[in-house]
Amino acid sequence: MNLTSGKHWGMRRMADANGLFKMTAVDQRPPIKGPIAAHHGTDEAPYEEVARFKAMLVEHLQEASSAMLLDPHYAIPVGLKHLSPTKGLIVTLEDSLFEDTGEGRYSAAIDHWSVGKIKRMGGDAVKVLAWYRPDADPGINQHQKDWTKRIGEACAKYDIPFLFELLVYPLKSDSEQTQEYTEMKTKRSEDVLRSVEEFAHPDFGVDVFKLESPVAGKDIFEADGVQALFDEMGRLAGRPWVMLSAGAGKPEFKQVLEHAFAAGASGFLAGRAIWLDAFNAYPDWAAIEAGLKGDSAAYMAEISALADAKAMPWHQHSVFGPGGAQFAPADASFRAGYGDIA
Repeated sequence: MNLTSGKHWGMRRMADANGLFKMTAVDQRPPIKGPIAAHHGTDEAPYEEVARFKAMLVEHLQEASSAMLLDPHYAIPVGLKHLSPTKGLIVTLEDSLFEDTGEGRYSAAIDHWSVGKIKRMGGDAVKVLAWYRPDADPGINQHQKDWTKRIGEACAKYDIPFLFELLVYPLKSDSEQTQEYTEMKTKRSEDVLRSVEEFAHPDFGVDVFKLESPVAGKDIFEADGVQALFDEMGRLAGRPWVMLSAGAGKPEFKQVLEHAFAAGASGFLAGRAIWLDAFNAYPDWAAIEAGLKGDSAAYMAEISALADAKAMPWHQHSVFGPGGAQFAPADASFRAGYGDIA
């Protein structure tokens, strides 16, 4: 992989000084809106309540984060003013709403939102979640691949890193059924690995993978051959990758990170494993704040220390060659690469 100037700078902005990704997700919508709406007995969560919580996440968790992932509906309008300019800004592109046919899920971008707008507003990277099952309807899978490819092309056009998240999900033939943004407890490792292999193709333009564990969190301590599965996932990714928490508990996610870092992961981009325990105190805002300052901050420090000790700096991945990721072009080649910009 060769990095252009914009992508190289964006990757550096997402990482800490040592090239490790310690990124906090604040872009969750259903996992936050759902409990708030349930408390109020309404179909839709009050905007002010969702926004207030997201602003608190930015305020209290950014210090330990190398970058924060924000959504344009809530987190950016209310939280961006609190975000330090020393922190990387990753912005969500995909809508939390999706079409589920039972044979597969169609993802879509947020209405009136685009890679170009993310770049214009000062984003350092574009994050996209795509639902994918290798055994889903072939037409739906082709839609997911075409959609992802267009986003990768747009990220190349606007010279901004493409951070791509994959999640497997239940089909109507599965015993487990959920519409939630949670890990499938009955997922098959091969579905996770085959999905990574598919989107690692250069046509999709992925710069960083955000991946789920190939083993369900509930089995992470007991399952056989877990490290071999993580090793294979890292091999298939073939570029910098980080782990998502998918709502796993703190001990389970820490164990996931142990395996991932041993397999060459460069950090994490996690949300609920860090802040869900604090959020469970809603609507007691004082208790939420205390939880974020206490247990959430302590856990963030714990997994950050684990990354410091065992994760691979993103720029040292072999995909960048023996010298690691660099951007040191000769003047002529640099100007030629940006020759179509006035």
